Order: sequence, then structure tokens, then C-alpha cells
Amino acid sequence: MKSFLEISKERYTTKHYDPKRKISDDDLNTLKEILRLTPSAVNIQPWFFYFGTTEAAKLKIMPAIPDFNIPRIQGCSCFVVLCSKTRMTDDDLSAITKKEDADGRYGDREDIREAVDTHRKVFANMHAELGDFAHWAAKQTYIAMAALLYGAASMNIDSTPIEGVDYEMMDEILHLKEKHLKTVAMVSLGYRAENDSNQSRPKSRLDLKDISASLD
Repeated sequence: MKSFLEISKERYTTKHYDPKRKISDDDLNTLKEILRLTPSAVNIQPWFFYFGTTEAAKLKIMPAIPDFNIPRIQGCSCFVVLCSKTRMTDDDLSAITKKEDADGRYGDREDIREAVDTHRKVFANMHAELGDFAHWAAKQTYIAMAALLYGAASMNIDSTPIEGVDYEMMDEILHLKEKHLKTVAMVSLGYRAENDSNQSRPKSRLDLKDISASLD
């Protein structure tokens, strides 16, 4: 099994996919589970993911895709629209605590359960009062996108993170406003074409000394 570092060195953004190769249902379910297990601040999980695997799904969202990104959607096996919540009520937050309780996180420690529930609501309501809840939630959703990209790479599935989207159009197509959601980004998934232009280019990043330092 490859290490995470090896995967990081080898993974790249795919530009062209082989449309004949499809991700299996089992692998797709694994990717969904990776998304479900993504960490988030105070376990708020402020996201929703739309998966498209059919030609009909591609055609549905195509009006929101700029010309330069159309090949990423046309050739991929699957695309994911990553959405973040624009608001969460106390009932929504209590439902998370209830699920945690059902999953056995608190045992008979009702005091811990109540403390976590209160703590989560304080943070969520603080961001609501500051007017940046949607921005905060979007940042959490980017964590999910990173998990998806590297999870896919660990399964030898190629991917493309896509911000080149008409967000307002995508929100309209998926009726997100009434669901208190907004589009954050997309990811296309599949298997690279033999002549994919990016696979032969060496990976290039700034040197470690240019992006980090030790604190004394």
C-alpha cells in the first residue's frame, strides 16, 4: 500500500478522462463514505453532496459549466457538486448530538453530551451573529473536497477540483436556495485518458523553506 506521501507526490489534476472507463458502484460507495467521515469544526458537518453519474445528470448541470471546463464533465465517470449550508437551526444542531449519542460517543455521560451540544451551538450561533456562517461552512466543505481528492487517489481514481463554475446558475439548477445550501466547488472523477496532457508534467511546488518555518 502506498503511503500518503507517495500518493501526494503522484496525484495530479486530470485534464482529460477516458469516457469508456467507469468507476464501480463499490468504489463510488467508498468515496461517499470518505466524504461522510470527513472531519469538521465541532463536528458540524455543514455540507451536502450531489453525485452525477449519468449523461442526463451531466446535461442537467452543463449550463453552469464554462466552456473551458466542459471536457472535465463530459469525459468523467462521475462528478460531485459540493454544497455548504447557509444556515443551521438549533434543531439541526441537536440532531447531530442525537446521532452522536446513538453512535455511543457519550455512553451514560449526559453531562458531556449536554456540554458538547451547548458548545456546538455557541460556535454555530456565533458565526451566524457575525454574518459569516456560510463562509465558515464553505471552509469546512473544502476539507471534504481534499479528503475526496486524496481518497480517490488512494484508489487509483483520478480527479479534478473545479472552481470554474457559474455558482448562481448551479444553485438555481439544483434548487439550493430553498434548501439553505450553496455551491462551493465541484470534483470530477474517473480515469485519465492515455493522452492526458497533465500526466507527463513533473509536479512543481514551492520549496519547503519558502512556505514554512520553525517557531522557537
